[in-house]
Amino acid sequence: MKKSLILVALAATVFASGCARQTFLINGNDGAMSENMQMFFVAGIGQGKSIDAADVCGSADQVAKVETEQTFIDGLIGSISGGIVTPRTARVFCNQRTASAPE
Repeated sequence: MKKSLILVALAATVFASGCARQTFLINGNDGAMSENMQMFFVAGIGQGKSIDAADVCGSADQVAKVETEQTFIDGLIGSISGGIVTPRTARVFCNQRTASAPE
């Protein structure tokens, strides 16, 4: 009985910790990617994190897409810590630089 109750509680936790993704398309197709896990505390209340996408890609015109996501691992860490630590994954996608044709 206890074992089935634990399994039901574990399954409910997994299903309740859904993943969320926000994508911001900026310029064209995506190429190279930079990924960064950002740590927040107590569900991120009153907190913010910044990434300079232009710095990551070399210039603002090379930024293709910016994305934030709460992955399964992020949700698992949040569940294990009881919501004290709530990470999110941020990604910056850069346009692939086209090599100039040889002259």
